[in-house]
Amino acid sequence: MSRKYFGTDGVRGRVGEAPITPDFAMRLGFAAGKVLAAARHDGTHAAVLIGKDTRVSGYMLESALQAGLSAAGVDVYLSGPLPTPGVAYLTRALRLSAGVVISASHNPFEDNGIKFFGSGGVKLDDAVELEIERELDRPLACVASASLGRAKRVNDAAGRYIEFCKSTFPSELDLRGLKIVVDCAHGAAYQVAPHVFHELGADVVAMANHPNGININDDCGATAPEALRQRVLAEKADFGIALDGDGDRLVMVDQTGELYDGDRLLYVIACFRRDQGTLGGGVVGTLMSNLGLEHALERRQIPFTRAKVGDRYVLEILKERGWLIGGESSGHLLCLDRHSTGDGLVSALQVLSAVRLSGKGLADFCADLKVYPQVLRNVRVRKGFDHRDNLAIQAALVEAEVELAGRGRVLLRASGTEPVLRVMVEGRDAELTEAWAGKLAAVVEEAAA
Repeated sequence: MSRKYFGTDGVRGRVGEAPITPDFAMRLGFAAGKVLAAARHDGTHAAVLIGKDTRVSGYMLESALQAGLSAAGVDVYLSGPLPTPGVAYLTRALRLSAGVVISASHNPFEDNGIKFFGSGGVKLDDAVELEIERELDRPLACVASASLGRAKRVNDAAGRYIEFCKSTFPSELDLRGLKIVVDCAHGAAYQVAPHVFHELGADVVAMANHPNGININDDCGATAPEALRQRVLAEKADFGIALDGDGDRLVMVDQTGELYDGDRLLYVIACFRRDQGTLGGGVVGTLMSNLGLEHALERRQIPFTRAKVGDRYVLEILKERGWLIGGESSGHLLCLDRHSTGDGLVSALQVLSAVRLSGKGLADFCADLKVYPQVLRNVRVRKGFDHRDNLAIQAALVEAEVELAGRGRVLLRASGTEPVLRVMVEGRDAELTEAWAGKLAAVVEEAAA
């Protein structure tokens, strides 16, 4: 059965347009509640935690989801604004049936989304999502009044999550003497992130930590790190840390203003752990991971493999192989001996612990990592457009692959969260890479018009 609503990261879209509407959110809550309730065999209510980021639409979707879940006989716990990995942690810690996050991650405030975690704090299996989709096709109903789900607020959700994040940092270490700028992206981590680093001893300068419902990810955060870079230089800080709207992505800046994306941070963690004997196998990247990362890991004799784009697919391969470390160039990093899902704060603490214990700077760790020029073009396409069926695009793709053979690679990938085709070209020659990215994007734009 093909997916009708769920993408690579839940259900996502423009608020007010299907499927991100209050009536759909209520039906989704009811459908998910029915599936979760059916999985219980002890006669007790299933219980679900709902967390959200700071988008103004979160209030509407939270209420609709709560109504649908209650109608299905599921109890609801409400955390308020909390990073996605915080919802995953509390779902597991409170022994709940599932966690729901209302967020569109790094997207602008006009978008929103709904994604689920299972009882273990990991994203739902495809089979469970498909079962929820099947339930969505059935009429909305309501259990008997005596069986309705109840709702309660988790008042200490942020504090619990702060303590969890701190617990992933070595107990013998602290961050005293470090000045750290923390960019919260006006998102879900605004009440959490500054406290984590401050309570570990750092001198913290918080920025983008005043959400108003519409400024999430607006020229700030992991997807727009220039403001962080400038602030680090102005403050003469040791590090800058930028999260995205829901707190699961990370990019960092060092004292010189040098930017470190997910690939470079993954390399830091992997190399440090290899030297410490705690790597636990190899490293999983994605189809978007830079070729330079792959080559640098090979030189270090660290096994590397690629998953499909999406941290859920990185997680699948990590579990299959029994490995611990993986991630995406966008900054989704997984350290499975620390958390069950990607977590920007936990990942930052792993990087900082490597720096503290080794005495090296980020530049020292990455000295032998040559990142190849990589150009990404996002081309908007009409709904249902499949580039694999277009002869002009396929011909241009073959031509690019022939010219770049041995010097680079090309990837065309439909986004799982928005109506765009991602055109990525990577190679040793920056000029050639840029030229082919522009040419392929133009072909796609014309074909998808």
